[in-house]
Amino acid sequence: QPREATEEELLLVHRQQYVDLMRSTQTMTETELQRLSERYDSIYLHPESFQVASLAVGSVLQLVDKVVTSELRNGFAVVRPPGHHAQSDQANGFCLFNNVAVAARYAQRRHGLHRVLIVDWDVHHGQGVQYLFQDDPSVLYLSVHRYESGRFWPHLSDSDRQAVGSGRGEGFTCNLPWDQVRSPLHLLLSTCPSLYTPCTSSSCTSLSCQGGYNLRSTAEGAAACVRSLLGEACPHLRPPTAPSDRYTSCHCLSPVTPAESQTHLINTNSCVCVCVCVCVCVCVCSHHPEQPQRISRIFAKHQELGLVDRCQRIPARPATEEELAMCHSVEHIAQMKATEVMKPRDLHRLSEEFNSVFLSAQSFQSAALAAGSCCSAARRVLSGQVNNAVAMVRPPGHHAERDSACGFCLFNTAALAARYAQSISHNAPLRVLILDWDVHHGNGTQHMFEDDDSVLYISLHRYDNGTFFPSSEEAGSDRVGVGRGAGFNVNVAWNGGRMGDSDYIAAFHRVVMPIATEFDPGLVVISAGFDAARGDPLGGYHVTPEGYAHLTHMLMSLAGGRVLLILEGGYNLTSISESMAMCTSVLLGDAPPSLATPLPPPHHCAVATINDVIRHHAPYWKSLRIHSQCSSDSSPWCLCSCQDGGVEQLAQGLASLDITQTTSANPTPSSTPVGGARQKVRPSPPKSSSEVEVKAESDGVTAEKSQSAASPLQPQVSLLDTLVSPGATHLSVCLSVYLSVSQSAMYVVDPLPWCPHLDAVKPLPPAGIDVFLPCQDCGSDAENWTCLTCYQVYCGRYINEHMVTHGVVAEHPIVLSFADLSVWCYLCEAYIHNKGLVPRQSIHGRGGGACYEVLPIL
Repeated sequence: QPREATEEELLLVHRQQYVDLMRSTQTMTETELQRLSERYDSIYLHPESFQVASLAVGSVLQLVDKVVTSELRNGFAVVRPPGHHAQSDQANGFCLFNNVAVAARYAQRRHGLHRVLIVDWDVHHGQGVQYLFQDDPSVLYLSVHRYESGRFWPHLSDSDRQAVGSGRGEGFTCNLPWDQVRSPLHLLLSTCPSLYTPCTSSSCTSLSCQGGYNLRSTAEGAAACVRSLLGEACPHLRPPTAPSDRYTSCHCLSPVTPAESQTHLINTNSCVCVCVCVCVCVCVCSHHPEQPQRISRIFAKHQELGLVDRCQRIPARPATEEELAMCHSVEHIAQMKATEVMKPRDLHRLSEEFNSVFLSAQSFQSAALAAGSCCSAARRVLSGQVNNAVAMVRPPGHHAERDSACGFCLFNTAALAARYAQSISHNAPLRVLILDWDVHHGNGTQHMFEDDDSVLYISLHRYDNGTFFPSSEEAGSDRVGVGRGAGFNVNVAWNGGRMGDSDYIAAFHRVVMPIATEFDPGLVVISAGFDAARGDPLGGYHVTPEGYAHLTHMLMSLAGGRVLLILEGGYNLTSISESMAMCTSVLLGDAPPSLATPLPPPHHCAVATINDVIRHHAPYWKSLRIHSQCSSDSSPWCLCSCQDGGVEQLAQGLASLDITQTTSANPTPSSTPVGGARQKVRPSPPKSSSEVEVKAESDGVTAEKSQSAASPLQPQVSLLDTLVSPGATHLSVCLSVYLSVSQSAMYVVDPLPWCPHLDAVKPLPPAGIDVFLPCQDCGSDAENWTCLTCYQVYCGRYINEHMVTHGVVAEHPIVLSFADLSVWCYLCEAYIHNKGLVPRQSIHGRGGGACYEVLPIL
């Protein structure tokens, strides 16, 4: 039942004198009402106007109460009259009381909210809202409206992009004024991701009806909003055209960024039954060598959260050879099928012919099941039996090439699902978007579609200038496709830094969503590797489960919501289970959870990567030309650079560095080949006196620098110029990577400084630790660990997993690697670096006088 707003509530934004005046209209004559109306712009008063306007405000406040208290997930207030033009002491543009502004203040005062976002897409600028909050940083006002250089009502210069707020509220008003409106739909789609979406992640949503004067279009628009709020998939859009006025949309970005800034980018259940199918391949656990329990752990997490009961389950089936031949050569299929009858020795010999591939007698069956299950899920989605699907399958697929296996992948599941979907689609050719957020580049998927304009492949991956697996220049941002497929291969290749939610979301807003929306796919396939997740031992990145949920939520706006999510990589059982469960929850229509606040700005190297992608793809995608012009017009889109004498300081240290030698001052970082075991390294000879002298000279240079920091460093700069010359390609790449790394501790994987299981660590035995002891169970000396509770020695998970078994049976969670002296906690599933462990990590072999060479981690 609607209620009227109280006087106290109206006074949250309006003045007492004005409220009293509007109340007096109830007893005014027609002549008095007309005379009062003429004092304002576009206002028509009636004896019932005050009551109706008070009911409109009160209804919006009722909705705020229900949404903020989680009684409702969101809501839509269908009220009249509108309110966004009304100011504190005057009516304007059919608006008496500013219902949206009152609701924002009410939410803050009544419910203790600290920040409120008001998005205004009315064609007229809501100057009333802007004036009420222009000096308030707790309310962010974003408006997209028709302006035409002030010729469109309300004809105010304050409606232009230069109005950004004042005082403490500077930067919290953002106007997007259209000067020429020929294709407003595409303009909205091009700007909303970069301007609005960064501010709207996982907030309570209340819609309040404002303007709209065509009864049919207003009703259809309102109904579409309600369907979206209820969790239904967004409908297909007609193919958008090019933006009509790049100048306006470009320049509205610059005022809201302070000139001195160095960063320049930007839990309730659904009310509607959304049908999602889940396909689980349990038998693949017998194939994969690395944590085969990942499928069961992911499924258990889904069961724990009640997600399985909300989904349809479809049985797994193997792909036929005809289906596999859609992407793979007949020779490759035959070679993989032959592994079913091979002896272990022959399997081992064959696996060594490929890059990071493990083969067993069950490998072909497992890979065929994974591929066939993905095809079945694609059929369910395209036929309309389900809205979207999740495929929990192993082994992964995106590294598999047409005629060879690679990187744990035998058959390319995502590519096969895309081709299969095209083969059964009635609308040929079906456009398919493959979005790959695995931390490793999907080289196989790229090669299969690089000349095909019916499949858009977008990959966000760690690149590090080609040094990260699969260590190929094909993964670079400049590889855009060939022939007809030029522009349809998009590599967001991260260099340097430890990317997280901010960086991935920025890439989605600036690159992924604009291109994908313009492509207008009929199906979205997600190669969902979760090895960029926080805590993964291979990726080293920091994407949270909540971050993955938001990425999934954005992709659901494409293809009418037809999304197929296929599991790829991910090697931390906890993070992969939580992340995939979050994605499934969002596919079921649940709201994505809140991200960490405040969300940090994107890493400066992420900004550089995104700008690089835009530069290479702007010729192919009209939606990127807005960003492309912005990037070249002004400094806010500059690439990362070295400042504060960082280059000089680094060059000074290089003066005494012999990069051809391995010393304790210049160790080579440890290495874990992808898919293989780390070889134990024998002690290197003790340090010579010359090495000690080099170390002393380095210390002397550093001390001299501290005493005369202001003096010019011409010799050191010359050295750096020499090092980064064309003849020093390898070192210049390494140097650029070093300069792009943040000032945090330089570990390939960030270890935990503490864990709750450290009390399991016992004192060192009197005899110390012999790092050359073989595994007590199998006698292997390839990759061994010692238990820091009982100091027994067993082989690692890459060999026969005897230490994993010991940890489970004996409940001894913390172990020490003989290969790189790292400490791992099985219960926390993370590396540990704690000062209490230093005596155990400071191992120098039997004599205590030798040091160890360590190889770089891939």
